[in-house]
Amino acid sequence: MATKSLSRRTILRGTIAGSIASVALPPLEAMLDSHGEAYACGTVPKRFGVFFWGNGYGWIGRGRPDTWTPSGTTMWTPSEQLAPLAPHVGNVSVITGLEPKTAIPSTPGGQGDGHMRGVANALSADRPRPEGFYHPDHIFALSRPTLDQVIARHPMFSAMCPTRYRSIEVSVSNNRFHDYGTWTCISYNGQESQNLPIRSVDQLFAQLFGVPVMGSRENSDRALVLDAVAADARALRARLGASDRARLEAHLEHIGEIQRNLRASAPMCMAPARPMRAGGFDGSPGDEPIADKVEAMARLLAVAMQCDLTRVFSIMFTGPGSQTVFRAVGAPSGLHQLCHENRWDIAKSATIYTMQALARVLNVFATTMDVGGRSLLDNMVMLATSEFSAGDQHEVNEFPVLLCGKGGGALRGGVHYRQPAGNLARAHLTILRALGLPYTEYGFNGAETNQPIAEVLA
Repeated sequence: MATKSLSRRTILRGTIAGSIASVALPPLEAMLDSHGEAYACGTVPKRFGVFFWGNGYGWIGRGRPDTWTPSGTTMWTPSEQLAPLAPHVGNVSVITGLEPKTAIPSTPGGQGDGHMRGVANALSADRPRPEGFYHPDHIFALSRPTLDQVIARHPMFSAMCPTRYRSIEVSVSNNRFHDYGTWTCISYNGQESQNLPIRSVDQLFAQLFGVPVMGSRENSDRALVLDAVAADARALRARLGASDRARLEAHLEHIGEIQRNLRASAPMCMAPARPMRAGGFDGSPGDEPIADKVEAMARLLAVAMQCDLTRVFSIMFTGPGSQTVFRAVGAPSGLHQLCHENRWDIAKSATIYTMQALARVLNVFATTMDVGGRSLLDNMVMLATSEFSAGDQHEVNEFPVLLCGKGGGALRGGVHYRQPAGNLARAHLTILRALGLPYTEYGFNGAETNQPIAEVLA
């Protein structure tokens, strides 16, 4: 007889190459308490994520048409650059006109640079740390934890039901403006304390399932996580009711599909030099079809959240000062340099490509079922942003801000709110309030605000 009692911490275990492989489980009826509430936490968990891309979106007046700002205020109509998000209008609110309000110290010089000031404000609602700042060499650090870590570490966010990972950070494009400091990372625990991102799909898979990263196709064939945990899975099936068995099978099939995709892309013996891919990238380090890569990472992050391994993530699609070569849209070189060469056509097309990638991430979260019959996107707040608007002048006004997801019903979705010269920290305070955290004010060093954006809160 199937039991009706199962810990939310139940996992399937096995061994691969001497390592412990594990598969976490999605919410099952057998994990519900007597009141039908999952995890015995009393509430459906909310999630928070960041989707960051570098170098803005390329427009800030000077005779150029505005192809970023949508029209309308309710169920907004996409602009040219936001067109890829059209299927998700009801789950995305667009905030336009905001800008950093932090004070800019006079020394050391250069602290008003849009790249460095914009990154710090977008991610932490504060200015860069003045100590150690050196503009000629682009050396800077953040003054405090980034918003993702403020949320992940807040005692009211997950203390009642802690997750295996406080947060998961991933990086998609491996091209960097610089290979040091904040140019390589968008998540900070505090001053000089970075959360370095996972940079490959294989490493992310290994992190979540305890599978060693193998170097050949033969070893990849051995590293079948579902085979490793098969005995545990058979034993669990015998304890579950019919609906839970069906949910378990669907979950294992989803993981199997992810692993089959990984195996299909595994190198066979000595890999030849990567040829130029039609419509893709040129094969330089990390210069791969990053829209495909971010979708693969999103599928793994979806499993991690569905199984409550984590509730906080960050995706650095392209890094600050993006040097990614968007050959799919005809870019001959890195985006940063092209912006300074006033290649507006390339900057616009690169943003459209980035929004296509964001749409693929949203598709994954929207089609992954969560507790209570809602999707992960329904229970999520995701901030999608960059470090400024226009790359040629490092302009920090007209900051790009997208709030994705419904936050478990706390966000309305489909709203376009515009406040020219508004305080960027209002977006951060809005997110904190949507996640149910008791903040009445947020922002630092001149960016303090006690006004969330009420228009997007439900």
